[in-house]
Amino acid sequence: AAAAAAIIAAEAEPVICSGEPTEAALLTLVGKLGRIANSNGGGFVAGHGGGFVSGGVDGGLDGGPASIPADPRGSFKKLATLEFTRLRKSKSALVREASGGARLLVKGAPDSVLARCTHIRLPDGATAKLDSAAREAISTTYAQMGKSALRCIALASKPARSLGGLANHDGTPAHRSNRMLKDPNTFHEIESGLTFLGLVGIRDPPRPSVGGAIAACKAAGIRVIMITGDSKETAQAVAKDVGIFSLGDPIEAWTFTGKAFFALPEGQQTALLRSGNLVFCRAEPADKQKLVRMLNRLGEVTAMTGDGVNDAPALRQAAIGIAMGIAGTEVSKEAADIILADDNFATIVSAVEEGRSIYANMKAFIHYLITCNIGEVVAILISSIMGLPDILSPLQLLWVNLVTDGPPATALGFNPAEKGLMTQMPRGYGEPLLPPFTMIRLGLTGLYIGGACVGAFAHTYKREFGIGFWELLDWSQCSKWAPAGGDKATFAAVAAIAARDAPASAVDATAAAASAAMGGLCALFGEKSDARAKASSMALSVLVVVECIRAFCALSEKQSLLAVRPWANPYLGLGMATQVLLHCMILYTPAFAAIFNLRPLRKDDWGVVLAWSLPVVILDEFLKLILRWRSAKQTAQAFAQR
Repeated sequence: AAAAAAIIAAEAEPVICSGEPTEAALLTLVGKLGRIANSNGGGFVAGHGGGFVSGGVDGGLDGGPASIPADPRGSFKKLATLEFTRLRKSKSALVREASGGARLLVKGAPDSVLARCTHIRLPDGATAKLDSAAREAISTTYAQMGKSALRCIALASKPARSLGGLANHDGTPAHRSNRMLKDPNTFHEIESGLTFLGLVGIRDPPRPSVGGAIAACKAAGIRVIMITGDSKETAQAVAKDVGIFSLGDPIEAWTFTGKAFFALPEGQQTALLRSGNLVFCRAEPADKQKLVRMLNRLGEVTAMTGDGVNDAPALRQAAIGIAMGIAGTEVSKEAADIILADDNFATIVSAVEEGRSIYANMKAFIHYLITCNIGEVVAILISSIMGLPDILSPLQLLWVNLVTDGPPATALGFNPAEKGLMTQMPRGYGEPLLPPFTMIRLGLTGLYIGGACVGAFAHTYKREFGIGFWELLDWSQCSKWAPAGGDKATFAAVAAIAARDAPASAVDATAAAASAAMGGLCALFGEKSDARAKASSMALSVLVVVECIRAFCALSEKQSLLAVRPWANPYLGLGMATQVLLHCMILYTPAFAAIFNLRPLRKDDWGVVLAWSLPVVILDEFLKLILRWRSAKQTAQAFAQR
């Protein structure tokens, strides 16, 4: 703990730790050990060697914040620090004790430190040779601690008599032995011939929300790959605790050191990366970069989390780099795309859900407008191809596009997250915004909307004026029609007189009456006639109402309206009401009605409008049913492959 880059303040609860959490934990441990030793009449005093005190919660180590004494580093003078390197996996401090003797204090990965130890400190304070039996016992204890999800650190020391020239180091850069400390390649040699002091187990429990977040990832088709520098046993224990590995999973087959994984054939590596959740232990920074590159080549959307300087390259390579806002270094934050303010994995999962919701709302907005525009185009196209009168004027179409379509479309952006959103498979890089089935769905719905507008227009002529659909198709020849109703007798009379070779005067008189009737009939199709205005009003009303209903159907892309709460998006209700009110304004306000060439609708007219509009719900529900069946089938196949 003499090299710990941390500060502990324990005058009052809670304990305040500043700096590296691991080193702060070691400082706390040393303080508690010193307190226990002092309360037992000596035997171990922090910083002065002596006996060895063991224990746990029951043995009094966890005495609480008030039990931690002042910083134990005060009894040492630190002369130099041998910084951590990945090669030796340890860090040490050259210190001078109050008695004047020098000592090297080492901490690091148990397997690495133990390999450089030649002696062991016994519980009574004596030192003995570290034989194979003792090594085996230490390794067994280390493995057991790892299986308990403890991060294990080995502690060792080297006395002054074994330090050579470093024993006289005075801590100044000018000292002749300082050249030994400038080259990190010599640190391994300096940290050799060590005396093993013990193992420290640090529990860094995952947050309670992590287990649920991992389960949500699995349901959403998101695979979690844990990359850690901890031992295999610790990594597996943590993976089981948080749910990365489930009961029955081949844990051994899915856990690798970085070196072992990249020694496998490339085909096997690819198969494993596509198989499921994996754990990589004793991983190097280069291993993270290799894994991210491989996942990118496989077409996976990779989100990489990290907090250290060494994580920065992998964060930059990932599709989404996520740095820790609290514990992360500035270098990692600069390299990342996202910074977590609370350092909580569950926040990432929440962000995924929010992102899926935003994407779904964006699709709802786009699909709604495309459907409405297809409907308008189809209506104009059908009327032009069939030779019908213009069912909607350019001004009416402009009003629908610029004014009445806007409020519902905007409100769709506030749809809540759809039920089952986090059980859908993730989208790939190449997934289009408008896949083939969606285009078919939009086309069919738009086709109905356009057909309904044309149908309402033609039905109005039949209901109000007795002009059928086939007659309406031939409206340009209205001057040759037989008038509707009782006037047909006039045309019959004309034909009878002409057939009997009647006098020309009789024929002329009858023809004059027929011509007057035909003139009134053709007037029904005039651009400013009441009849055409009434038919256009019905067509425009059907267009507005069916678009309102289509917006309501867009509350969910897949779920039936029976499963969606109508009040889930109050803004949509407000948008639909605004759309209808704006339409009624131009229908029932004389000034606007004159500008748009519309006529007010009666109560029974609105019944007809609804009759033409509501079938779009049946069509949309049928298409949703097909979409749900297709999605369920694709999801089952994707999970089966994984």
